[in-house]
Amino acid sequence: MKGIQGNLSTMSVSDLLQFLAASRKTGMLRFDRAKFVKQVYFEDGLIVGANSNDPKEYLGQLLIHYGKLDEVQLKTALEIQRESGGRLGEILVSTGVLPQEDVLQILRIRTLDIIYELFFWEDAHFELYDNERPPDFFVRIEVQPTKVIMDGVYRIDEWKRYRTLIPSDRAILELGAGWTSSLNVSKEVRQILYFVQKRMSVAEISYNMHAAPFQIYGQLYELVTQGIARVAGEAPESFRPPQVTLDLPETIPNLIAAARSRLAEGDAEAALSTIQKVLEQEPKNSEARTLLATAEDSLIQQMYAAPLLPNAVPKLLMSDDGVTLQPLAPQEAFVLSRINNEWDVKSILSICPFREVDSLRMIKTLLDRGIITF
Repeated sequence: MKGIQGNLSTMSVSDLLQFLAASRKTGMLRFDRAKFVKQVYFEDGLIVGANSNDPKEYLGQLLIHYGKLDEVQLKTALEIQRESGGRLGEILVSTGVLPQEDVLQILRIRTLDIIYELFFWEDAHFELYDNERPPDFFVRIEVQPTKVIMDGVYRIDEWKRYRTLIPSDRAILELGAGWTSSLNVSKEVRQILYFVQKRMSVAEISYNMHAAPFQIYGQLYELVTQGIARVAGEAPESFRPPQVTLDLPETIPNLIAAARSRLAEGDAEAALSTIQKVLEQEPKNSEARTLLATAEDSLIQQMYAAPLLPNAVPKLLMSDDGVTLQPLAPQEAFVLSRINNEWDVKSILSICPFREVDSLRMIKTLLDRGIITF
């Protein structure tokens, strides 16, 4: 049964969690923003679990970030999952890659990280489904919403402080006067400094560390205040392929009808553009959301065509210097950096912190621009 619903633009995450705690609610609170969905589960007002369809918040990404796995181990485990099924954590434990305690620890951290990220969402639809319980496979936690609220508000305050020195995701840093090769820092910080030396933007560093921006901004903020690094500028705007202007109807029913027509004609890309117009106006339109999933599945099938086949191995056509001169978005740069003339398309996609359809689009763009070949 559905309960309270609304938008974060009029009711904050803090107020919402406080209300559910005071009401001792049991159920699932769903958040929808663009293509991403988060679910937070409550029992008698306590937070007991959370889930997300954002690939950056998948278990494998967090295991890499917290040093439990490397990308090759994740790729291998996901290959087993594709062939035999099963849950990633169970595969890692059964194959002896990780002890069960490590998997459970990261699953608990993941639950809270999913919720903390909601504090940065300013506009999203939410809806409570009364008495809906978490799936049996969920790792259960029991956390008072008041503690999560305090931690979330703290993160917002810290984020504002970080942005006083690190202005945007496009910021590029360089080593400062306080840097020496003998500096005593953690393995994680040394990895960040390596990416700083490679003149990666903040967004690129986040993707390569498989970390949330909040964590990377915090590390970079400390490095800047200590004089170890300094902001040197911003990455240039990335290349944007020309957009096809569609002659679209204005009403929601007509837009949905146009999207269905595009799908029937086999033009999934145009159907997606039309559906996104609907969701911009009505984010919770259930018909549009169903069509979105259908259109994305159709587009994925269309893109998996020669030469961009799942088992095909992409190869670079440019030298490292040539690649450096290319205007690339941070996500494109990450995808390109995983093209090593050995991994096939499905292997590259398995370790990317992006949705499959978005990763495929980026590979297709790199192919069309003559940066890679098959």
